[in-house]
Amino acid sequence: MCNENEIELNRQKEYIEKCRTYTAAFQVEHGRAPRACVVTFGCQMNARDSEKLTGILKEAGYELTGAEEEADFVLYNTCTVRDNANQRVYGRLGHLNSLKKKKPYLKIALCGCMMQEQAVVEKIRKSYRFVDLIFGTHNLFRFAEFLSDSLASEDMVVDIWDETDKIVENLPVERKYRYKSGVNIMFGCNNFCSYCIVPYVRGRERSREPEEILGEIERLVEDGVVEVMLLGQNVNSYGKNLEHPITFAQLLRRVDQIEGLRRIRFMTSHPKDLSDELIQVMQHSPKICRHLHLPLQAGSDRILEAMNRRYTKEQYLALVEKLKHAIPDISITTDIIVGFPGETSADVDETIDVVRRVQFDNAFTFIYSPRTGTPAAAMDNQVPEEIVHENFDRLLSVVQETAKQRAALLEGKVMEALVEEVNEQDPAFVTGRLSNNMLVHFKADRRLVGKFVMVKLDHCHGFYYTGRMVDWLSQTKHTRLGKMVDNQWLN
Repeated sequence: MCNENEIELNRQKEYIEKCRTYTAAFQVEHGRAPRACVVTFGCQMNARDSEKLTGILKEAGYELTGAEEEADFVLYNTCTVRDNANQRVYGRLGHLNSLKKKKPYLKIALCGCMMQEQAVVEKIRKSYRFVDLIFGTHNLFRFAEFLSDSLASEDMVVDIWDETDKIVENLPVERKYRYKSGVNIMFGCNNFCSYCIVPYVRGRERSREPEEILGEIERLVEDGVVEVMLLGQNVNSYGKNLEHPITFAQLLRRVDQIEGLRRIRFMTSHPKDLSDELIQVMQHSPKICRHLHLPLQAGSDRILEAMNRRYTKEQYLALVEKLKHAIPDISITTDIIVGFPGETSADVDETIDVVRRVQFDNAFTFIYSPRTGTPAAAMDNQVPEEIVHENFDRLLSVVQETAKQRAALLEGKVMEALVEEVNEQDPAFVTGRLSNNMLVHFKADRRLVGKFVMVKLDHCHGFYYTGRMVDWLSQTKHTRLGKMVDNQWLN
């Protein structure tokens, strides 16, 4: 007997076939298959969603293009974490409107987090009437159905769910990389940080069953994937809402046992939920990458409390100390917000103190962006823009200084890199990613993309390296991050 997931998948396959009728007719009329362009804004979760959307379009008979000007169907998968992400979408919609005037059969669709905001949808209905299709985050799995409805209609199709408890996976997927893939392990967030709109647009936490996750990874490995990134808004709280609860650390142990899988990454981790059990699993796993993204957001206890982060500065520092003691070669990156309501220069000094003490390998710094509907947006002590920018510049200077110091420690070392792509600036070079998430550019044959190679990090350029591939195969012994060569630890 089919379960609910299989029933829904079969429904969507029927709609894909309906879409194929349209694309076949398009080919007869225009002498070519219709082209589709999916543009992704935002996080890794959105990137993974876009792979599903692209897979459905390809199954429906579309050819894929990266150029909106060439497309007959353009889909924006939107982000709404910060206001500038919304403004980028509005700006690009103006360009699409001009394209549609030249090509009236062009279809324009919007989905993702931004579409979960009622005010946004109302604005699009009123000011961007040329948009053909709007749907949100909770019903993405019904894209084939919405696409079919839109292709058969001249009216705008809008389908937004306020919430859902459904998880429908195993949709067609067109992976961007053949050798690595994201894997959703959970959806939504229960933390309700006072500045964050994610719980409102992504919904409550919903974890996938471990057997489904493991099965998906096993199939990916069979298809040539050597690295997976486990994705969730807060992976550390994975499994709590399952009928048979399981911890994230327990899931990682099982993923680690999958034969043929070489690397495991995950994000994002909330500091309040990072357990000793997880640290132990990371410490002893040969596959889990030596990189942890651990958002700090602020170093002031007063601001952390107002953000509803549920940890203190000292608790964060103690957690980092515990991580570095257990895993000395770990790379720690973070997110920091400047300009949260009520923040003073003294509060930013506290954040800078954490940056200096932790020595982050990188920090993504953002200016606070009020999001309508969040508690922080209603606070009356918003920080003047000139003070925000002054504090932001002070923080950024320290972040760059400490990150460069950390990166310089590896200069001259030999490390293992996964070759990810041909270098964009020089096709004679390729770009590889180290276990610690840093990039290295070096001369190599493009046929090495997707392979692991040993690279000497000749020069540190702050946030990346240039180097050269070396052949240590006859002398090497594997270690977690790098190699041991001539009895010297090079990691």
